[in-house]
This record gives sequence, structure tokens and C-alpha cells, in this order.
Amino acid sequence: MDYNIFYQNLLLIPAMAFWVTVLIKGISVKLKTWKIDLAKAFGSGWMPSVHSSVIVSLTTAMALKHWINSDYFALAMAVTVIIIYDAINVRFEAGLHASAINQYLWEKKFKESLWHLPSEAFAWSMVGILIALALYYV
Repeated sequence: MDYNIFYQNLLLIPAMAFWVTVLIKGISVKLKTWKIDLAKAFGSGWMPSVHSSVIVSLTTAMALKHWINSDYFALAMAVTVIIIYDAINVRFEAGLHASAINQYLWEKKFKESLWHLPSEAFAWSMVGILIALALYYV
């Protein structure tokens, strides 16, 4: 099969998902705060879930290019599960620790909002799928 530029270089797909999601995140931060805040646009926490979108776009691309019974897809799927689990659970706990440390220090020294709700990770995973599909048919 003759693939387009994105599927000849699979790294372009998560890169495109990253920039699209960061742009959407930057716009949503601007609408909420009326300020351009690049630290929040590129940082962890807030919505949308950039890492969910990025990793799911790569996993979807692997499924489209190599099919779901390939070792490439299996590896991508394992990494995807770990990253989304981390976004929902591990980083939630890290935020609780940051909150406790901030209370102990009586100042907000550590960022507390590091995590996403399962629905947020799921929604932005769907965006990753859509980006991978759109670039497949370019």
C-alpha cells in the first residue's frame, strides 16, 4: 500500500495531535482566564489531555498501518494504557501530595492540579483517534 507522508513517518501523527491539542488547550485557557498563558497551554493538568490525545493518535496510527494483530500495535497499546492510567490515577495522587505539602508549608509552592478525570482522558483519546483517522485519509 502506498502511504501518505504522515503514515510514511508515523512520528508526524502524534506531533500533529500534540500541536492541535495544545492549540485547543491554549484557546480554552485564554477563554477561561482572558490571558495567554503558555505555561498552562504546555503544562500538565487543565484540559484538554494532551498526552491522551498524543498517545492514542500513535496507537491508532499503528493499528491502521500495521493492523491490530501486530507486535507494533501491542506495544503501542501497552504504552497507551500506562500513560492514561498515569494521567488518571498516579498524577491524582501526586496532586494530593502536593496539596498536603503546600498546606504544611503554608504556601502554594507545588502544582496541585496534575491529573484528569477518566471522562476527560477518554474524550481527548477520541480526539487522538480522529486526528489519526483524518491524517490517514489525507
